[in-house]
Amino acid sequence: MTLNLATILRESAARFPDRPAVVLDDASLTYQQLDESARRFASALVALGVRRGEHVALMLPNVPEFTVAYFAAHYLGAPVVPLNVQLTPDEIAYHLADSDAVVLVASGDLLERARAGCSRVETCRRLVVTTPGAGGASLPGGVEDMAVLIAAYEPVAEAAHTMPDDTAVLIYTSGTTGHPKGAELTHFNLFFNADYCSSRLLPLTRETVGLAVLPLFHSFGQTLLQNSVLRAGGTVVMMPRFDPGVALALMQKHKVSLFGGVPTMFFALLHHPKSDRYNISSLRHCVSGGAAMPVDVMRAFDDKYGVNILEGYGLSETSPVASFNVLDRPKKAGSIGIPIRGVEFRLTDEGGATITEPMMPGEICIKGHNVMKGYFKRPEATAEAIREGWFSTGDVAYRDADGYYFIVDRKKDMIIRGGYNVYPREIEEVLYAHPAVREAAVIGVPHERHGEEVKAVLALKPEQRATQDEIVAHCKQRLAAYKYPRIVEFRESLPKTATGKILKRELRN
Repeated sequence: MTLNLATILRESAARFPDRPAVVLDDASLTYQQLDESARRFASALVALGVRRGEHVALMLPNVPEFTVAYFAAHYLGAPVVPLNVQLTPDEIAYHLADSDAVVLVASGDLLERARAGCSRVETCRRLVVTTPGAGGASLPGGVEDMAVLIAAYEPVAEAAHTMPDDTAVLIYTSGTTGHPKGAELTHFNLFFNADYCSSRLLPLTRETVGLAVLPLFHSFGQTLLQNSVLRAGGTVVMMPRFDPGVALALMQKHKVSLFGGVPTMFFALLHHPKSDRYNISSLRHCVSGGAAMPVDVMRAFDDKYGVNILEGYGLSETSPVASFNVLDRPKKAGSIGIPIRGVEFRLTDEGGATITEPMMPGEICIKGHNVMKGYFKRPEATAEAIREGWFSTGDVAYRDADGYYFIVDRKKDMIIRGGYNVYPREIEEVLYAHPAVREAAVIGVPHERHGEEVKAVLALKPEQRATQDEIVAHCKQRLAAYKYPRIVEFRESLPKTATGKILKRELRN
């Protein structure tokens, strides 16, 4: 049996060739146009020397070119490495080198950062950029124009015969220590996760219009708002950057029926001062993930817009959907729902024993078709995370008598800022590189808009001085915009255990 994620686009293009597939501003691509562009770009990648099995990195916002490049790589049988568009040149270079990516496809407005990162990695042989209206003539030497390439090559005839367990996408996630790791998601993982979302979680159809504001480089947006909608033959309205006023206008203009977001987005839409001016009565389905949805926000949004927000749970390593509140069972506010079809949850105590009693907290372990095959080039990390088929999430939850799960704690120390996972260890390493810093700890503090804000607590070296602005500027140069600390507190020393480990729980008090 073979399986290729490009089947999603190929089958919908055969069924609905003239229906709009992706929309950005006033431009759109039909399914036939999207499929042909993806097939042409697949031929272009071959001409650039990309071979089946080699990795293709994408650093693109929510634009049609992301979807074209994504499926082009799958047609070729080349795993995709989606990268956050906010990465710095240092971070770009790390991800390209660690993933063994041989080509980077980037947005034209990210050209300088993309070139700076790509130039440091010998194995990344090509840089392709989107340059609307540029015609390719103004690009620096060695940089290819995506539109010119698509126009120059004939479409490939068929998708590569990949196996279900072949890697389709490498999603980077950090965990609580060390550098980011690439979670290898297979064609099987992603196809069946998208199929579940489109046919079981939500009854999506060719009439569905989804607003893609969740980043497509993240597994949530990629599965729910790209792959699932395209699987159903619906339309994906692209939104490169979230703005509540713009989102409301797009919902009204395109009669959006599906919205997926993180809690901060729902909060912003609910409280936008001009929200009552927009008619978004077309909205039928809303899903939330990435962080806990405040119950009051959920109820107020449901009441105002006449919808039923479904909250769920997942991780990059689980493709990502693992559990959800579902339409045919009562919704429980504050719950992450029940495991999706084909997926099992178990809760374990500190000794690894399974907890069977309701209301007793334990670590969530997950088994099913959605669990990654492992971390790329990291067998030890894979063996630690997946034991006998069970993926250990590090998240603590309890299960009620009805089988619904409720998160009570999450991965140690991880911060969720505006729906993005921020891992303190990565920021602390940057802080320790500052010549004045002796001790550093990064924690999350409550924030009304972002959910959490990044705070650095520092002790400086004797005779050294630094200001908050200096520390922030130091981090801002080296970290993506969602990562660097906005708050800096200075102390004489940081609280520690008897073994010298910094006690972050005391810093949060």
